[in-house]
Amino acid sequence: MTSGRDPNVLRLLFASSHPGPTVTVTVLAAVIAAAVGHPFWLVVLVALTVVAGQLSIGLANDWIDADRDRAVGRSDKPVARGLIAVGTVRTAAFVTAAVAVVLSLFLGPVAAVAHLVLVAAGWAYDAGLKRTVWSVAPFVVAFGLLPVVAVSAGPGAQWPAWWAIATGAVFGVAIHCTNVLPDLVDDAATGVRGFPHRLGLRAAGIVAFGSLVVAAALVLGGQVLGGDPVQGVGVVLAVVGAIVVLGLAVAGVRLVLAGRASRTLFRLVIASSLVLVVELGLAGARLVA
Repeated sequence: MTSGRDPNVLRLLFASSHPGPTVTVTVLAAVIAAAVGHPFWLVVLVALTVVAGQLSIGLANDWIDADRDRAVGRSDKPVARGLIAVGTVRTAAFVTAAVAVVLSLFLGPVAAVAHLVLVAAGWAYDAGLKRTVWSVAPFVVAFGLLPVVAVSAGPGAQWPAWWAIATGAVFGVAIHCTNVLPDLVDDAATGVRGFPHRLGLRAAGIVAFGSLVVAAALVLGGQVLGGDPVQGVGVVLAVVGAIVVLGLAVAGVRLVLAGRASRTLFRLVIASSLVLVVELGLAGARLVA
């Protein structure tokens, strides 16, 4: 077992933190914060706060699921492979959670409460909601609150546009379903029957990529409709972005209908999120209600 004194412990902890989703969520928050005109120091603070919270959620997941991951031979989990002690991951989860709480307090009251609820939702999923039909709820709550954290940070406490919150919520559905689909068999063997498990591979996949299409439509509508729509090139970019996401969703549905539950499905959602990040960045002040 790896001890806390091992020079590789930070690398192993990062690998245990679900780095892909952690980085994606942090980038989303930072881009939204920058898009609404927050000063650089506040954008950095938002990013640091969100990454601390996401690290804690990912680490808690691997700590709590250590025995289950060992049982199914998860080779991608350092804890399951015995490369790092469960206690080390558990301690890191609590430390990063504490850092997230402290940093949240500097964001202002609205953003602080939103971020603390976001992190609590992630921990609730890790602690047991993942085994129930309500497993999707923490993702809807967390991703729906992410724009609130990024937009309302700072002394002004602005509120995001309703469509930005709705986009985050439906995007959470896509993230949850596609992240779980490759593990349906392993999860069933260890008693996990969340929302996607009950739907089954094809239905859950269609729900996931259907949610992506809804998210793209919300972002497109938020940019081209309303009192301050984008103009000229902005309209073209908004439409192109929506078409790209639609194409990625179609590719995902085809894989699902073919019964191919691989990590490619999750990567398609991540790629779509990057497109939506660019669109949100282009939306700028329109993100503010």
